[in-house]
Amino acid sequence: MTEARVICDATDLPVSADLEKGFGDAPGSCGGNHQARGGSRTGALLRAEGFTDIRYDDASEIRAIAPVAHGKVDFAPIYACESVRAIDAGERVTLLARVMVGCFELFAREGIGSIAELKGKSIGVQTSGSLSQQLVTLMAAQVGLDPVNDVHWITAPKVKPIELFVQGKIDAFLGFPPAPQDLRARRIGHVIVNTGVDRPWSQYFCCTIAGNPDYVRAYPTATKRALRAILKATDLCVTELARVARQLVDGSFTPRYDYALQTLSDNPYKWREYDAEDTIRWYALRLHEVGLIKSSPQKIIADGTDWRFLNELKRELKA
Repeated sequence: MTEARVICDATDLPVSADLEKGFGDAPGSCGGNHQARGGSRTGALLRAEGFTDIRYDDASEIRAIAPVAHGKVDFAPIYACESVRAIDAGERVTLLARVMVGCFELFAREGIGSIAELKGKSIGVQTSGSLSQQLVTLMAAQVGLDPVNDVHWITAPKVKPIELFVQGKIDAFLGFPPAPQDLRARRIGHVIVNTGVDRPWSQYFCCTIAGNPDYVRAYPTATKRALRAILKATDLCVTELARVARQLVDGSFTPRYDYALQTLSDNPYKWREYDAEDTIRWYALRLHEVGLIKSSPQKIIADGTDWRFLNELKRELKA
């Protein structure tokens, strides 16, 4: 999950936040202790929205489905693929907004030029059923490969896939920041899928903001304020690249300024442009095709999304 953590940090979002519940529908009537993590631009924007008690659950990281579903945290960034599977499994999460397009890249050794050429090859994943395996499964199925029989999945819980790739022990793996930046700097392997620019992946969001349904229903004003702060922080990743990258390093979110700057530069933040529901529908269709979910896209959208706040903020926060 180190890679996922860096993605979250690169977008300058809180890993997950437990926000003061004093707002209700009366903006500004909140109190409590401020416990924000140093260096977070989102934390400052949340305070500007009137929040005074901001807490970060570092242990949950970006795959914070269970903490959100169980009410441990109120909001968290979650990969679209995993959010769809969570809703299908009956987890109590409500998807509220989208954040960015494309943050993961499929690396392969020299001599492999496409996903189709992975037939019979070895692909490294941290654990069976991991997010990486889910995403590469979808990629393989898109080009007609059988993800079960046509590729060899290599799992090594104690060794990161990037280490196996560097050692030449696997043919491919899915890299999340800062792995792609590191491999490019070392000139190891090459990218056969960049989800930030390659279709169809570049047409859909990779990350969403999920909220606890009870919090969203009980505190709609606070929910909208929290989303406003997160989306403003997302905008800063576009308009103030160098400043945000430096702040990530100064706040000990990531050690290397050049990797942080490249990550921010490489990842499109198009929360105004693309339709969040299209992303959920597309992932639901693809996951259903490979047997990873049972629900229809319509049921996933009906059971686990609420775009009211996002639609209002799109009108308010014009580019």
